[in-house]
Amino acid sequence: MFEGLRTAAPVSTAAVFTLTPVMAAGFGWLMLRQRLTGRMALALAIGAAGALWVIFRADLAAALALKVGAGEITYFWGCVAHAAYAPLVRKLNRGEPPVVFTFGMMVAGTLLLTLWSWPAIRATDWAALPRIVWITLAYVSVAASAVTFVLLQYATLRLPSAKVMAYTYLVPSWVILWELALHRAHPPALVLPGVAMTALALWLLLKD
Repeated sequence: MFEGLRTAAPVSTAAVFTLTPVMAAGFGWLMLRQRLTGRMALALAIGAAGALWVIFRADLAAALALKVGAGEITYFWGCVAHAAYAPLVRKLNRGEPPVVFTFGMMVAGTLLLTLWSWPAIRATDWAALPRIVWITLAYVSVAASAVTFVLLQYATLRLPSAKVMAYTYLVPSWVILWELALHRAHPPALVLPGVAMTALALWLLLKD
């Protein structure tokens, strides 16, 4: 996913990301025979529509102008792997706590990344990197990786995979809130129905 983000447009990758809950539902059925109820299917459809409405800022022309390049395709396969992760955790877990399971995953990921990028690691002047790089690395490794995966594993042992991944529908709305907080940038009023749709979808998924 990070590799795809290097060249793909943010709006395109955000649109691709909305496919994750539906793909997670498919993997949940393949691996665990988790059934997608009519209520869950309706919620996923409403959530996807609302998220896309927010992503494209209620602009149909922007949606029609969506271009799929090599970066978007790479990012898509990353989303496929991310969607498969939720049911895989439930299938492979043998009673380990989420923190222990995450620690094993992080160690394995560190080893793989080190082997893959060893030449770049050796060539980097680590002492000369600006402070913002270290802040970003800390955020990505702790908040966006370790903490996120602990929470994801805790949820996937208790919920169907599609419900676990449905959090992605809230991402565009959170981006709007961050823009309001940091830049005082007000989105168009037409975007608000999309935000309401994502909230409705999550409410439907929370109900049994």
